[in-house]
Amino acid sequence: MKKAAVMRRRAVRGRQMVLGALGAGALLLPVLETARAADPIRIGVIAENSAISGIAITNGAMIAADEINAAGGIAGRKVEIVDYDDHNSATDAVRAFQRAVNQDHVVAVIGSYMSEVALALEPWAARLHTPYITPGAASNEITRHVKEDYAHNKYTFHGYLTSTAIADANCDFSHDFLVEKLGMKTTVMLSEDAAWTKPLDEESKRCLPKAGLQVLDSVRVSPDTTDFTPIFNKIEGQRPDVITTGISHVGVQPTVQWHSEQVPVPMSGISSQATTTSFWRDTNGATEGVIAQVVATPDVAITPKTIPYAAAYFKRFGVTPAYTGYTTDDDVHIIAEAVGRAGSDDADKIVAEMEKTDYVGTVGRIAFYGQDSEFPHGLKYGADFVSGLMIQWQDGKQVTVWPARVANGSLKFPSFIKLPTQHASAQ
Repeated sequence: MKKAAVMRRRAVRGRQMVLGALGAGALLLPVLETARAADPIRIGVIAENSAISGIAITNGAMIAADEINAAGGIAGRKVEIVDYDDHNSATDAVRAFQRAVNQDHVVAVIGSYMSEVALALEPWAARLHTPYITPGAASNEITRHVKEDYAHNKYTFHGYLTSTAIADANCDFSHDFLVEKLGMKTTVMLSEDAAWTKPLDEESKRCLPKAGLQVLDSVRVSPDTTDFTPIFNKIEGQRPDVITTGISHVGVQPTVQWHSEQVPVPMSGISSQATTTSFWRDTNGATEGVIAQVVATPDVAITPKTIPYAAAYFKRFGVTPAYTGYTTDDDVHIIAEAVGRAGSDDADKIVAEMEKTDYVGTVGRIAFYGQDSEFPHGLKYGADFVSGLMIQWQDGKQVTVWPARVANGSLKFPSFIKLPTQHASAQ
């Protein structure tokens, strides 16, 4: 009997200890949830820090995080940027992506202005189930992969205009300004041989003639080209009214040689180097007269956020943002707010919220095309969304010349440039 009584007392004490432990666990649960909620939203940023458009990605992310954190974060959570330099290498970028996810436990990655790098990261976003957005790569292939296999590639978003949209914007400008106002009729296309320029050139060949410019030739050059003299000699011999450019990775060399050799044909189109004020310094003023497409400028209020952001960037880094500086700032906000709406770090929930994005950023109203569109997860392009601007470099400044509703100046060319009316009088 005594033994039975002892066993009953031990059983009672055991149940009390278990219940006590459960009660303590229940009391700890809100504490653990609170701690989890206070964890930072870690965003990986992979960029080419030796390039103008690359370092602007890192810089833009830092400014965005500081702005969000100064306002109290997202649902009490701070945003933390974990940055990696990919050294202009797709291989290094992939290693950085793997480290960001597996070791540094980021919730999403922003990465690269190079289409070759973005395309290398896209399958890893699928494998590691990590939301990924490029702030500067343009290749249509990025969104094509999402369309072809949405279930796997839904984690990738295109935070910049597709090559097709860029070409369309340039054609619209060419019609409105070069053809209608300056009487231009012919062009030679000059593009670097890269993933982003293949769809760019394809669309340009389609839309430039519709805009009123006959395409006399399409010249593609290696991004490693250092001597453009024979290229410009060939183009000058064809006597086009304008050179339509698609250049980025080739750097400032074509602009420097165009000016030093006084090629009498204006250059107009896409030049990623020309989107920041360091371009004037890096070319020693050779950029005078160059016309280039941008998504924002420091002195045009595309939205109420554009000018204050550009001013903050200049104050901190001493130059105006390259195009990727603007888009990266917007991308950090988009990701952070998606995490906040999702109430979770779960990748699928974040993706679902990013798909619902309707955000007024520095470059306009931002939303992504849906799964059934031609460019799923691509940035919506148009007057109501991001549409781009055209600037001309004049006296060391970016002067916005198109569209008319935001233009703050008109075209002005160096003395060595010959416009169609001058060609006619010389004949």
